[in-house]
Amino acid sequence: QVQLVESGGGLAQAGGSLRLSCAASGSFNRFGATMGWYRQALGKERELVADISSSGSTEYADSVKGRFTLSRDSTKTTVYLQMNSLKPDDTGVYYCNLRRAARSYWGQGTQVTVSS
Repeated sequence: QVQLVESGGGLAQAGGSLRLSCAASGSFNRFGATMGWYRQALGKERELVADISSSGSTEYADSVKGRFTLSRDSTKTTVYLQMNSLKPDDTGVYYCNLRRAARSYWGQGTQVTVSS
């Protein structure tokens, strides 16, 4: 079983910054695992924000490119999402995700609210 513990989030003003962290623990093979963040705004579907593959390749949603940066630690078990130049449209619940092969795991979610 994999556990994902999220931290960070909260309230920020437009133009501000926040940093999210997600630490994975439990029994899983770090190699071949992709970790990242999704978000879900009220009334909308959950969408990918950014993820990083085991090899280090990153993918970002077009809406966050140039503003958000995803990184991870050397153990490949913790990822960090640095969010700069925040916009009100970035408001939502952010979920950490880890997937490997056919399995996908989710964190409990952390609220990010950006005020204008």
